[in-house]
This record gives sequence, C-alpha cells and structure tokens, in this order.
Amino acid sequence: MKGCEDMEKLTYTVPEIAKLIGISTPKAYELVCLAGFPAIRIGRRIVIPKEEFKAWLGAEARGEHGQQ
Repeated sequence: MKGCEDMEKLTYTVPEIAKLIGISTPKAYELVCLAGFPAIRIGRRIVIPKEEFKAWLGAEARGEHGQQ
C-alpha cells in the first residue's frame, strides 16, 4: 500500500486557484462564493475538486455560464 506522500492531491485550495488563474487571493474567495462554482466547504476550509474546476473553467471560457 502506498503512503500518503505518494497520493495525488484531488483538490485545490483557494490560494492555489488564485495562482493558477492569475488573480488575487481575495478575488478567488469572491469567485468561490459564486453560484455554480464547484467549491466544497469542510468546516471553515474551502477546497475545489480539480476535475470539477477544470470543467467549470472550460464552460466559462465557452460562455456556458451555469448551463449543463
């Protein structure tokens, strides 16, 4: 069985999202509050599943705001 250090991370944090798309961290926190944004709250922590974020970003780029 592999140790935790070998496991692939499945989520991004809000600061990671900010860095990935080149926005400020406060602006990223605004983004995660938008309806339809794939954020998960675990207590006070907010995580964003990688695959859902990529799908959301692609839909936004195509102008499919909230459509599925």
